[in-house]
Amino acid sequence: MAVAKKAKKKAAVVKKTTPARSVAVTSAPADIIQFGKAWDYAESIESSSIVKLAPRYDLFINGKFVAPQSGKYFPTINPATEQKIADVADAGEKDVDAAVRAARSAYNTVWSKMPGKERAKYIYRIARLIQDRARELAVLESIDGGKPIRESRDVDVPLAAAHFFYYAGWADKLDYAFPGRNLKPLGVAGQVIPWNFPLLMAAWKIAPALACGNTVVLKPAETTPLTSLFLAQIMQEAGLPDGVVNIVTGAGATGAAVVAHSDVNKVAFTGSTLVGKKIQQALAGSGKKMTLELGGKAANIIFEDAALDQAVEGIVNGIYFNQGHVCCAGSRLLVQESIHDMVVKKLFRRLQTLRVGNPLDKNTDIGAINSKMQLNKICELADSGVAEGAVMHQKAGKLPDKGFWFQPTFFTNVTQSSRIAREEIFGPVLSVMTFRTPDEAIEKANNTQYGLSAGIWTDKGSKAMKMANAVRAGVVWINTFNKFDPSSPFGGYKESGYGREGGKQGLLDYCKID
Repeated sequence: MAVAKKAKKKAAVVKKTTPARSVAVTSAPADIIQFGKAWDYAESIESSSIVKLAPRYDLFINGKFVAPQSGKYFPTINPATEQKIADVADAGEKDVDAAVRAARSAYNTVWSKMPGKERAKYIYRIARLIQDRARELAVLESIDGGKPIRESRDVDVPLAAAHFFYYAGWADKLDYAFPGRNLKPLGVAGQVIPWNFPLLMAAWKIAPALACGNTVVLKPAETTPLTSLFLAQIMQEAGLPDGVVNIVTGAGATGAAVVAHSDVNKVAFTGSTLVGKKIQQALAGSGKKMTLELGGKAANIIFEDAALDQAVEGIVNGIYFNQGHVCCAGSRLLVQESIHDMVVKKLFRRLQTLRVGNPLDKNTDIGAINSKMQLNKICELADSGVAEGAVMHQKAGKLPDKGFWFQPTFFTNVTQSSRIAREEIFGPVLSVMTFRTPDEAIEKANNTQYGLSAGIWTDKGSKAMKMANAVRAGVVWINTFNKFDPSSPFGGYKESGYGREGGKQGLLDYCKID
């Protein structure tokens, strides 16, 4: 009998209120130790005073911060407190045009003509300055995006610096990247990045573009523009020539203007599959290069011979890292039938130890949901799971009164046709399903329109490699999950997009190849 069913018999079902909804949640099995307040940690708040926030932020065009021609600004808020952080410029088509013209001028006169070893010096400087100002960037990332400070500090900022370091190394070695082929820059790259990893995505896209000799117009997400604008200050400090990188802030209309501009040679987009399809339609036949990194619904496959405690930690990191705001999150857990009850029991116990709260608290595991709109989407899909007969398991405890919060959650008794098993939730919600044989696991893992990532947990190397080859995903982790490195290519299949970012392969989409 499943753990969830035991729980229903042994313990009463309680009501748990989350923002915008009230749902029935199963309590813990009777044999799970309840720690109560003994598990609480004393607060360890990272001071925000290190970040000098301005009341208003302008566009970064041609090496200077300039006001939008429309005079319009919009607020960016702290999702943990719902308080306004600052007003940010809302770029219109004229502003985007000015940014593209600046990028084109810098490309024609300076950047494309500069030797690779000289370009590398600037990129190295940016990397070192990111390291020098890592604490400021980490705090700002957590304030603006809601992610825990330990993730900003230990993952986002170091990886952003690593990408600049890595591609600085390639800048003067392009002739050796692909022997016998001649790589030349494309021109102006228009880049649109999401709100889940603002600084990392900016580095992810800007670094290879600059290394190849292109100039950039970057449009950060509306809800998380501040670290990109802080990065602009770093580029000023590094002495990057005017116009090489331009940053225009705004909502979807600003991004559409960047994509549609006639003088943009390359479009790089990370975001939803729906928007990616619209970009693809808009650019069809234009001759522009595209890189699309879109949605995902990754399968995390646990075999009975896996190290279960290690696997549970991988499950937690796979779905609850960054509140589940990860395109490659392991949101579908496929567990071999013989170990299902044990894995669910261990996972529930681990769920209760996760700490939800202030993103600036170094003890926090789960921060704030990025926006109210995203929270409503998560709640709606979680409700659909309950309505379709799945059993919800959620961390117990009270959520903060202010801000956008959702308790880490997983569902059992999930069917393949359920919405929570098919649709990208982009939140801390996991769907647990079972399989009996490796072939069944492959069939269920590939039963999705997405193909971005997957995880495999087993102590048999041959089984792991066979599964990795059979699962239709761009990135497959073995006995780990959500590990990134600038030297490794990243990208998807099917409706998860195409093109690769990162590694040597990430240079190709920013170059003409003769």
